[in-house]
Amino acid sequence: MKVLVVGNGAREHTLVWKLAQSPRVTEIYAAPGNAGTAQIAVNLDIKPTDIESLDNAVREKRIELIVVGPEAPLAGGIVDHFQKTGIPIFGPTRAAAQIEASKAFSKALLEKYRIPCAASRTFSSLTDAGEYIRKQGAPLVVKADGLAAGKGVIIAETTEQALEAVSSMMESKAFGAAGDKVIVEEKLLGKEMSYFAFTDGRTILPMVPACDYKRIHDGDKGPNTGGMGSYSPPYFFTPALENQVLTTIIEPTIKAMEKEGRLYRSVLYAGLMVKDNEVKVLEFNARFGDPECQVTLPRLKSDLVDIIFGVINGNLDSVKAEWSQDACVGVVLASAGYPGSYQTGLPTTGLDRVDRDVMVFHAGTAVGDKPDRALTAGGRVLTVVALGKTAEAAREKIYANIPKIHFEGMQYRKDIARFRE
Repeated sequence: MKVLVVGNGAREHTLVWKLAQSPRVTEIYAAPGNAGTAQIAVNLDIKPTDIESLDNAVREKRIELIVVGPEAPLAGGIVDHFQKTGIPIFGPTRAAAQIEASKAFSKALLEKYRIPCAASRTFSSLTDAGEYIRKQGAPLVVKADGLAAGKGVIIAETTEQALEAVSSMMESKAFGAAGDKVIVEEKLLGKEMSYFAFTDGRTILPMVPACDYKRIHDGDKGPNTGGMGSYSPPYFFTPALENQVLTTIIEPTIKAMEKEGRLYRSVLYAGLMVKDNEVKVLEFNARFGDPECQVTLPRLKSDLVDIIFGVINGNLDSVKAEWSQDACVGVVLASAGYPGSYQTGLPTTGLDRVDRDVMVFHAGTAVGDKPDRALTAGGRVLTVVALGKTAEAAREKIYANIPKIHFEGMQYRKDIARFRE
């Protein structure tokens, strides 16, 4: 069959890479894709949110399956559109995608169905938010309600920082309309992790969990990013914790969404905090994570296409998923200046020199004059990934190979998967 992957990041390159392994797939398109997808798929110069142009391409190319990577087209109703045309598409409907597109909706759902999460209040008034912050005192977490490319969460260690964050979101519109409402919540302490599960709205098929690193610098210093690296599985994750996550969070959430008339069919991504063997929800996302996708899908031994159709057709109970026991680690190589302003169009070199058992998934790249000389085209440029018997073995492979890759101003964290209690 012919498959279209919507998006242009490292998550989408990973999806293209994994789908290409299926014997059911004959041809893959990526819209718009990047220099990495161009090596194994046909890139289409179409924005992920341009549903009309995507529809035309699907008809013209006779595409038989669509897999959506990023959150914006999901929130924009891409799944609803193609469901009406009868083309199988993987992702939640617009109504179901609200679990990510609106943090206020997500928080209200959690509270209504008593799913464990941080205590919080939602505000549409800057004055009311300010009064609440002064009354509560720091530390606090301030979140923009809408989509903000993974950057709409501010951890405020002081009252002044919290007030500044609310002002930036609601008054200065740092994240546009996403900051019309803000959520102010208690800061949870513990170990943060990401849990993923496929679901057809009723059956749940767990994926493998991961941990990501959001701050730009080693030691979790500096501003938040879209993610600077990740590893799977979390070293602290136990079968008892997984049982707790499934029974107190994932299963109740899927049931709650059905009760709310928002049947959820996709992969559900739960950002969690673990402390003293108790788990609470930080947030939900309605798609594969990035950079977590790059360290979870390489561990999948089963055919991703079979799982996807189990989700779409509502018969996930007949599908099995086999996962590698190996650990997987990914390190993001970013442009100088990221997550602030950065230069693009810089040539990359050395991509043809990395070891064969090391994967390089492209994020912000454009096709250069040679396959091994992609041009930088974003803040996060590449994710270098490796499997190993242990996370330490995998990270050693990665950090031995990163020096072979070069683009001007390349920055990356040196502490991914370096564990300290």
